[in-house]
Amino acid sequence: MSVLIECHGLTKVYGNSKALDNVSFEVQSGQPIALVGPNGAGKSTLFSILAGYTPATSGEAKILGHNVGSPELIGRISALPQDALFDPNLTISQQLSFLARLQGFSRRESIIEASRVLELMLLSNVTKDKIGALSHGMKKRVAIAQALMGQPELVLLDEPTAGLDPANARNIRQQVMALAGETTFLISSHNLEELERLCGEVLYLEQGELKAQQLIGQQATQHSNHNTPTQAKEGTHPPAISYLSLRLTTKNSVLDAKLKALKGVSAVDCQQGDEFVIAYDYQQNPILDQHLLLLLAESQISYRQITHGQSLEDQLFRK
Repeated sequence: MSVLIECHGLTKVYGNSKALDNVSFEVQSGQPIALVGPNGAGKSTLFSILAGYTPATSGEAKILGHNVGSPELIGRISALPQDALFDPNLTISQQLSFLARLQGFSRRESIIEASRVLELMLLSNVTKDKIGALSHGMKKRVAIAQALMGQPELVLLDEPTAGLDPANARNIRQQVMALAGETTFLISSHNLEELERLCGEVLYLEQGELKAQQLIGQQATQHSNHNTPTQAKEGTHPPAISYLSLRLTTKNSVLDAKLKALKGVSAVDCQQGDEFVIAYDYQQNPILDQHLLLLLAESQISYRQITHGQSLEDQLFRK
């Protein structure tokens, strides 16, 4: 893996408002990366800067070692804007072929490439239609198709499955997973469960500041207002805290105490009576999951799911 995106002190000001405030981070190429945060957190602004659509007020952003907007990045990065627009006078095939020509494809190659990405999005039957004849979901899929043209090294996807029916949303996820070996995806979405399934790392923005950067399933690297990681005291080591998440088929009011009695368990967070997040010292009990299964069997308690680590929602929002 290599450094894919580098941002140092990135700030964007609109009037009296800071959309981004001194954001600094580095991410590696490889697994898809999630970008999350509430509305107005600065996610779309960050996307716009990385895509070269708008300049930062101050700070620096580099992709693949080049400043954003550099000619060296043409064809190597692409983006799905939240509201992509197309020429209403061109057919879908003509539109994508034209965009492929702008990337340097020959006329023949551009037609082949347009057909390839439309097939990935299950849109081979609308190549001769114009954008105005398509549903909202189909327009979104055409926009994703254009972002995949030329097999770019980085693809920025802003809410890629919003407004799609379940079958086509599933296809988008499958395509991201299939292409992840050769393309790195930075995905902004409010669907945390989807991001948890797709991504290996998450960036969390809030009010224009980077609040956390972490591997999904692990504890966060928290950031201060100046975006410097919190340092442990010299000579100390953080506890080897791990997590198991348990979801039952029905609520159980007595399981909490039994879970706390298991070896190595330091805390149990009960959510709605049928979901438990168990914090434990892995060094004390590396096979807690097996002890948990034995406990459930002995207590004749049925469960729906046991997973290692916290959910992305718990990692980011539960204190």
